[in-house]
Amino acid sequence: MDRNSHTETRAGLVSGSAAYLIWGALTIFWKLLDDFDAFELIGWRIVTALVLLLAVVAFQKNLRGVFAALRNPRLLARVAAASLLLVTNWTLYVWAVVNERIIETALGYFIAPIGTTLVGVLVLGEKLRPVQRAALVFAFASVAVITITYGRPPLLALAIAASWVIYGLLKKQVPLRPVDGLTAETIVLLIPALVLVTWSFTRVDGIPHTASVSQMVLVLFSGLFTAVPLLCFAHAALRLPLTLIGPLQYLVPIINFVLGWAVYGEPLNGGRFTGFLLVWGGLVLTLVDTMRNRTTVESTTP
Repeated sequence: MDRNSHTETRAGLVSGSAAYLIWGALTIFWKLLDDFDAFELIGWRIVTALVLLLAVVAFQKNLRGVFAALRNPRLLARVAAASLLLVTNWTLYVWAVVNERIIETALGYFIAPIGTTLVGVLVLGEKLRPVQRAALVFAFASVAVITITYGRPPLLALAIAASWVIYGLLKKQVPLRPVDGLTAETIVLLIPALVLVTWSFTRVDGIPHTASVSQMVLVLFSGLFTAVPLLCFAHAALRLPLTLIGPLQYLVPIINFVLGWAVYGEPLNGGRFTGFLLVWGGLVLTLVDTMRNRTTVESTTP
């Protein structure tokens, strides 16, 4: 590897790690706002994020491209579908954090990569390798164990995983850069977000009427914490292979798991821990198989 390539890889690792560490730390951010309604918080998040994203895209001189994409009926339909799944994922995540169910968000984001494999088989017609089959068995066993332990399926975790997996599938069908794509999605969500923000002003216990100065500052900065990790990720994605980006994504659920259990004191009984062990086993198999397969492809490429 030459010096330039080494420098680019190192810069990608720094920005990629920063992206996932910020995404993980967002649990602490939203926990500081757990006095407020999750739907109000999402409304404020979308509006403030859009202001910042529009500024970034304008600076990059690509506003015309974003609005041109939104004028294309087929592309608009895909962006709208992606935005619906994105806001669903955001809302489930924020609701879980403010309602003391952080560990379930961790389970959801641990299941998501395995769910992506399942979508590849069922939707894209990809073939499963033996290790991938084993990883899916581990994932289903994890859900089964947690269901038996709690007497109910982990619906919140499954909904978080499903919304993220399908969102990722739709994003592959939208030919926009990450920043441009998120900007387009937040534009689609602007009207309902403004309704939620307006609603918060009409409620006696809404954010504008009950938030302290420091809490209001956090609410207004929610857009910044939405956009910054995306920009870091976009920087990393151009400089790192998937074999390096892949492992980084597990920082988020690991951070959430530790925060939920060790910091916020959420219960972790034997059955739930066994479920996590099973899904971790599936993830290890998935990661090893991905790295091995990529190495094989690279070694046989002329």
